[in-house]
Amino acid sequence: MNNFEHLQPPSALSLRGQRAQFFKGAIDIIPLCLAVLPWGILAGSMAIQSGLDVWQSLGMSAIIFAGAAQLVTLSMLISGANVFSIIITIFFLTSQHFIYGLTLREFVTQLKLKYRLPIGFLLTDELFALSVPKVREQALTVSYLIGAGLTFYLFWVIVSALGIWLAASVPDLAKYHLDFSIIATFITIVVPMIKSLSTLAGVLCSLLLSAVLSLAQVEGAIVIAGIVGMMFAVAVAHLTRKSGETTT
Repeated sequence: MNNFEHLQPPSALSLRGQRAQFFKGAIDIIPLCLAVLPWGILAGSMAIQSGLDVWQSLGMSAIIFAGAAQLVTLSMLISGANVFSIIITIFFLTSQHFIYGLTLREFVTQLKLKYRLPIGFLLTDELFALSVPKVREQALTVSYLIGAGLTFYLFWVIVSALGIWLAASVPDLAKYHLDFSIIATFITIVVPMIKSLSTLAGVLCSLLLSAVLSLAQVEGAIVIAGIVGMMFAVAVAHLTRKSGETTT
């Protein structure tokens, strides 16, 4: 069965129903908002340290709205990297959004452009993590996505502004290792999604390979590890399914 056959346009829901879904999304994403608080503060402070002024720093968080991409961009700016290197690095770093888009394609293609554009802009790792269980439960709605995404967006901009303000009063925030929240956030996202042997195998493969490649100082270690991990997960799923068919 198509997971989206049940989908109704936002207009099919009552105003009360739309509000309920909007606020449910806003509430559900709060734990993930708190998880990225140190990350957002670090992004704001690093923007100032890289030479951007207050409005440029705030605009970066408001327009780009991509935590890892912002931190990597700022680190490369500080180290003097050229624009082409930054663009290529960020392209591969954010390539998982192609997968997110393909996963939600059947959902968004049924929506009007006025809904697809904001959902596309607000789609982050955190929002995608919230969406997947809703897809399985056949309970994903536009109001839920926008409520969760908009809440996360506003929180990100606010904590980035806090980081910009702290950059002037607390020098070198990086020494406090606020970037630990990046790891904490992805653990929060990934662990609940491990519900099969193939997924667990893919995650462990990615972790091991990323550690080895990082120690070897290989460029794009995380991207390579992610791709290999996904391929390994698919292979394990195929072998498991084939083994089950042979047994029966």
